[in-house]
Amino acid sequence: TLPIPRDTEKGFPLLEIQHFDISMDSLLISSEAKQQLEQIIREFKDADIFATYNLQNKRKILFCGKPGTGKTFSAQIISSVLQIPLVYIRFDSIISSYLGETASNLRKVFDFVESGTWIALFDEFDIIGKNRDDSHEHGEIKRVVNNFLQMLDNIKGDSIILAATNHQYMLDPAIWRRFDDIIYYELPDENIRKALFELYLRPIKKDPGIDLPKAVIMTQGLSPADIKMITEEAMKLSILDSRHCLGQGDIEKAINKFSRREKVKNNQMGDK
Repeated sequence: TLPIPRDTEKGFPLLEIQHFDISMDSLLISSEAKQQLEQIIREFKDADIFATYNLQNKRKILFCGKPGTGKTFSAQIISSVLQIPLVYIRFDSIISSYLGETASNLRKVFDFVESGTWIALFDEFDIIGKNRDDSHEHGEIKRVVNNFLQMLDNIKGDSIILAATNHQYMLDPAIWRRFDDIIYYELPDENIRKALFELYLRPIKKDPGIDLPKAVIMTQGLSPADIKMITEEAMKLSILDSRHCLGQGDIEKAINKFSRREKVKNNQMGDK
């Protein structure tokens, strides 16, 4: 394997190698998305059988959906289940202010991915995938999109290439054709939100009178990452109060605190 590639201009690493040990059971997403992920894993394991039929396993997959819905976590799960290290590439770190340097950075990343068998995740993919006709976009990025598509088309080896975006509507139409599969991550429904609360609150003793269905209703429209933040806050409130178990008040206080945070973020606090 090649050494970790670095940006020529600033010298920082262009990717990070990560290792995970996570069970598929901890991924709480829609059954459709989970089935698609499981098929990608099974196809990789059976790639040799596919080859006898002149078929290829899915190797280029696009993850779409709102932030915090499980895209990055899914990449970690694939890496963990297949026991193949994850190569994490943040697109904004590849984009360089120097003309031509971005394409060079991309080439280094693709050369590295080709040099071994990896699960490669290109995160924040929309930076590079923005519509090439967008006149507001810098000309350099448009050239990089073309370079990226060419490299994606020609990549050799057994690595699985994953790209994650929160803004799939901004992607260039030419990008969609390059992927073998597209997985859409929805916001969790009531059943999944209930399972998320149960999973994240597992470490702490709970008051028998806790009304989880109420918490589930109060968190409609929130992502798994949002619910994780709420449950962590609720547990901290209980621990700081030196109480033996977590109560309904802790959960509701944490939800209200989160709602306030969102209002501040979205400039809905009523300030002129």
